[in-house]
Amino acid sequence: MVRMDHRAGKHTRRFLRVALIFAGCTPAGLAQDMISPKAQAEIANGYKDFSDRVQAYVTLHKSVESTLPTLKTTDLPEMIAAHQHALARKIREARPKARRGAIFSEAAVKAFRLTIRSEFLGPHGAGARTTIRQGEPLTEIHLHVNETYPDGVPFTTVPPTLLLKLPKLPDQVAYRIVGRDLILLDVEANLVVDRITEVIP
Repeated sequence: MVRMDHRAGKHTRRFLRVALIFAGCTPAGLAQDMISPKAQAEIANGYKDFSDRVQAYVTLHKSVESTLPTLKTTDLPEMIAAHQHALARKIREARPKARRGAIFSEAAVKAFRLTIRSEFLGPHGAGARTTIRQGEPLTEIHLHVNETYPDGVPFTTVPPTLLLKLPKLPDQVAYRIVGRDLILLDVEANLVVDRITEVIP
């Protein structure tokens, strides 16, 4: 009887472990185990594709900006705002058919989802959630690619521990969290470059 109880307990623990994994409730210590070598390769390929597309966008950004008058540190705020609006307008004209997925390709989206899910299930997950809650997360606003980010609307900064795991970006662009979406923002033009929907838990 003792042997049968021991075996039953072993099977029960194994069943609970599997159930937790499929339910997305994996204990923090197991989060890294969920990223298999195959998944890690997919993440690397997705991030390379993303970085290549970001670099192509930044090249376009610089080309467009070179046609505008150069700003000086002494320029008035209204001149700086006018430069930003002109830059945004010219970038929109340069990519009139820009749609969601132009930068965050299918492979890139998969890589970001795997990384973000692992981060929130891992040991830093609680801290990441706290950072997002403190950042006035938005739930009612819907942003679109190639549109200006609305003035006065707050955004949530990407948690530092997660940011370290995402591809590094050139100075012209940055990650932002809006609701459950991850936004790629042109910080100089204040323009939404691309976004991944409902990627934040």
